[in-house]
Amino acid sequence: MTRIHRFKLGASPTLAIFLTAIPSLAQDPPKKDRQRDPQNAIEPRSGPGVGQKFLEKFVGDWAVEKSFFRASGEAVKSTGTCKQTMIHGGRFLQSEFTFGEGERASKGTGVIGFDSATGKFTSTWIDSRSTRFSFRQSKDKFDGEKITLVGAGLTTEDRPPRQSRTVTTLEDDGKKIIHRQFGANPDGSDRLVMQLVLTKK
Repeated sequence: MTRIHRFKLGASPTLAIFLTAIPSLAQDPPKKDRQRDPQNAIEPRSGPGVGQKFLEKFVGDWAVEKSFFRASGEAVKSTGTCKQTMIHGGRFLQSEFTFGEGERASKGTGVIGFDSATGKFTSTWIDSRSTRFSFRQSKDKFDGEKITLVGAGLTTEDRPPRQSRTVTTLEDDGKKIIHRQFGANPDGSDRLVMQLVLTKK
C-alpha cells in the first residue's frame, strides 16, 4: 500500500478527493499548448470578436444590384448574385460575387476579417477582370454600426494604392446591405464611384 493510499484510508473523503485532484490542477495547459503549436510563440492565436459578430449578419445568399457612376454622374447598372459564408472557425467572411452568365460572366471574391487587438477590419478583393489585388483597412476602430475602409496594403513607387474609401452598412433589419465606394475629386472631395445593394433572398 502506497503512502497516498494509507492517508486516504484515515482521512475524510472530501480531503482525499481534493488531494487526488492535485496532479490535474498542477498541469500547465499553456505550456502544453505551446508544445503542440510552436507557431503560437511567434503568431499568437486569436478568436472571433465583436467585428465577427457583425460580419455574421452578412451570411447568406443575396441578390445584387450594382451601379457604377461615371465622372458625369450617369450610372451604369447591372445585376448579379452573392453568396457569403464565415470561414476558418468564424474568423473571416468570404464573399463570392457573380455578374452576368456563361463565358461573359464576371466573378469576384472578397475576404474580410476583424482584428480584436486593433479593433480594425482588413479586406482583400480579387476578380476575373484583372490580375490585381485590392487591399483595404480601417483607419478608425469599429463603431458597431458600419465598416469603413480605405485603400491600404502593398504599395510600390510605380503603383501606389488608389485613394478610395468604402462604407458598408446594414439596413432594413439586416435584409439589405449597402456598400458604397468613393473616389477623390480633383478638389479632394468624395465622389461616389460604385454602389452595391444586396438584398437577402
